[in-house]
Amino acid sequence: MNKTKLLAPLLLLLSISIDSGAASLDSLVRANNLNAAVVVKSLKTGKLDVYNPQRAALQFLPASTFKIPNTLIALQTHAIRGLHDTIRWDGQHRSVDAWNHDQDLLSAFPYSCVWFYQVLAARIGNDTYLQYLQKLHYGNQLTGTDVTTFWLDGELRISALEQIGFLEKVFLRQLPFEEEHYDLLNRVMLADSTANYRMYAKTGWSARVEVETGWYVGWVITPDDVWFFACNLQINQESDALFRKELSYRFLRDLHIIPESNSSR
Repeated sequence: MNKTKLLAPLLLLLSISIDSGAASLDSLVRANNLNAAVVVKSLKTGKLDVYNPQRAALQFLPASTFKIPNTLIALQTHAIRGLHDTIRWDGQHRSVDAWNHDQDLLSAFPYSCVWFYQVLAARIGNDTYLQYLQKLHYGNQLTGTDVTTFWLDGELRISALEQIGFLEKVFLRQLPFEEEHYDLLNRVMLADSTANYRMYAKTGWSARVEVETGWYVGWVITPDDVWFFACNLQINQESDALFRKELSYRFLRDLHIIPESNSSR
């Protein structure tokens, strides 16, 4: 049975309050002709705010947002041993300058260094990934024919709603990983810190397929709650990728979770 069809009636109920809560987000989407979904969930109340519920239920390649579980899996299986365990650069020049040197988790995670995580994937192996995807209930729990690219152009798929469920389990440390590995993930995921909040997040962009998808997912810690968020959008031109973060910040502002004065750039 189609999971999207099952989710749709529930999502329509969840979206009742969205029209008044996402006015500027909706204006931003419409002004730039974007096809996007954003989901925010409160840890304290469990309340879900969903922009574009139909798209929020659809599964897409996770791209580099998979570096969140991938980092935990790599640490747990000892494919990498800590933040400063270095993998030497092979000397091949790639399109992102930040990738063209030796890498460790502190450099590879924030700059989405593909080759670094491909080396880890080869060390981990497909059978181990399939076991962990099942344990984590991560998306459709599939890999594909190439263990080094399944999150980029293989069979793995996950929806924005499923990202929220996974992120909540990561934050609450309810998955089969050691405490120190959660601590290390938090170190590399910290993306924004102000007097009002701390944001832990990861971008993603599935650029190897015909219909490209951009992601921004994570959680925001405020003085009175923790808020999980997941944004995805269809990328039709390179400039659309800028909206991954902007839409996420815009919805968080519309919901009065972060102050209006903070920038998403």
